[in-house]
Amino acid sequence: MRLHVPTPLRWSDLDAYGHVNNARMLSLLEEARIQAFWVDEHGTAEHAVGASTAVIDATPGSTTITLIARQEIEYLSPIPYQRLPLDIELWIGHMGGASLDVCYEVFSPVGVEPRVRYTRAVTTIVLVDAATERPRRMTDEERDAWTPYLEETISFRRR
Repeated sequence: MRLHVPTPLRWSDLDAYGHVNNARMLSLLEEARIQAFWVDEHGTAEHAVGASTAVIDATPGSTTITLIARQEIEYLSPIPYQRLPLDIELWIGHMGGASLDVCYEVFSPVGVEPRVRYTRAVTTIVLVDAATERPRRMTDEERDAWTPYLEETISFRRR
């Protein structure tokens, strides 16, 4: 099963060629990931789309921080500016003891035909105890929330 996170483009995401800049794509993936997995200061997911998976506390003073250990991205087609939000699909490609791989596919907005897959990517996230700054094991609550979204990881075209 995958999460669908509608992610709007900003004018500042574009480069001189009129499409989304490659470095800005990482920011768009980050926005979708935060909506899907992080809890806000009210203890809820900002968007209902990530409500069941949003179990990481992102508030100041949280006992857990998350670090990016690795990112890989493959650009399949340039993304032109559009007013409707991109459809970013997320799922978990791997869950380890203290880390997980978040997989993404970025598509044209819902309802826009033909449906175009622009980008695919994987981010490896490590859960870290804020006090010790050492990796910490995934909790049962986190594992239970994310297991339904466990699918095969992305196979990139050129490695």
